[in-house]
Amino acid sequence: MTESESQGHSWISYAVSLFVVLLIALHVFALVYWIYRLVTDNRSQQQQQQEQQQVRRKAH
Repeated sequence: MTESESQGHSWISYAVSLFVVLLIALHVFALVYWIYRLVTDNRSQQQQQQEQQQVRRKAH
């Protein structure tokens, strides 16, 4: 392998490893965001249920 082929191979290796790291980071970010949405959606649903129960109690 000549020196130019070696440099080309190292560049490709660097680009692929960088792409893999970015892909993993994006998946971790998406997972954290998904968990955040689940938690916040559950809180808003619980608050709506509590408000509906309070309205029903006041009506009776």
